[in-house]
Amino acid sequence: MIVVAYDVPSDRRRLKLAHALQDFGQGVQYSVFECHLTADELGQLRSRLQKLIEPEEDQVRIYLLCAECTARVEVHGAGSRTEDPEVLVL
Repeated sequence: MIVVAYDVPSDRRRLKLAHALQDFGQGVQYSVFECHLTADELGQLRSRLQKLIEPEEDQVRIYLLCAECTARVEVHGAGSRTEDPEVLVL
């Protein structure tokens, strides 16, 4: 799992970034997305982010979580854990 958190002061760029991130994962809080990505998809995400942000003003953080860390994610209050779309439960 990959967690993307961002702080973008421009409303227009922030909206574009949020729309782009929806192609890769699920928004779990304002300015926070959880994504289940392959290495190639992560590369595509990084490339797309670089085209959307202003490095002097914007901040985007990408946290790569191992499977053990992902299993330890806790959600308190409203919301639920995001699931890997590749995993099928039979």
